[in-house]
Amino acid sequence: MNNDSSETATQGDSPPSPRWLVLIHQVPPKPDYLRVKVRRRLRRVGARPLKNSVYVLPHSDEALEDFQWLAREIVTDGGTALVCEAVFIEGITNAELDAMFQPTQPAGPGPAAGEASWHGRTWVTRQGVKIDRMACAWLIRRFIDPAARFKFVAPRGYQRAGDEVRFDMFEAEFTHEGPHCTFETLLERFSLRDRALRAIGEIVHDIDCKDEKFERAEAAGLALLVDGIARAHAEDAVRIERGGAVFDDLYAHFEARP
Repeated sequence: MNNDSSETATQGDSPPSPRWLVLIHQVPPKPDYLRVKVRRRLRRVGARPLKNSVYVLPHSDEALEDFQWLAREIVTDGGTALVCEAVFIEGITNAELDAMFQPTQPAGPGPAAGEASWHGRTWVTRQGVKIDRMACAWLIRRFIDPAARFKFVAPRGYQRAGDEVRFDMFEAEFTHEGPHCTFETLLERFSLRDRALRAIGEIVHDIDCKDEKFERAEAAGLALLVDGIARAHAEDAVRIERGGAVFDDLYAHFEARP
């Protein structure tokens, strides 16, 4: 009796509802703008990358429509695309997937990003600053903490003290997160939605992460400027001042564009 009842209940259970939508796609290598267009659309709909050509969204009618429209565009442009529903995804847990779609919170103790208590802090990073740390120092002083003081330390042996805030270094409060460089992490944590800052973030990402994710044409030129600053000036404080002037001008350029 018990076995029969158990078996009947099992057979009567409905299959679990799909929790995730997965887009698996491939676009032709040329023209280059196709990859850029697809990446921008994926960011716009909030999809998260699992691999280079695999993206995921929580299951919903709206998300399904977004993926279906994008898949149709990819196929029309000569690529291939497949939209799948999944209850779970091999190699990553549902909890890990859920976390990818949660708002990022500051790591470690301290007030939430954007609060006044971040002002007047000592911001610590590794010695030998280059593109990401130069850009972050400019962003911090220009948009987050105008009274910021910067401290440059050896990558090994440093111990955090007092109200110091670490960026772009091991166990930092602000550093690379997932596919994001530290500049992008700061934009996200402090809710800086400025389109000019977003453009600069894409350029910094392409230079720092070397993955050509955004394929920004400006990346090569800015990389040369930053390399020149680093070669001409050994002092990190001088590097961020010189870099700050470059980013001021770059920001003015993007701010003025329609």
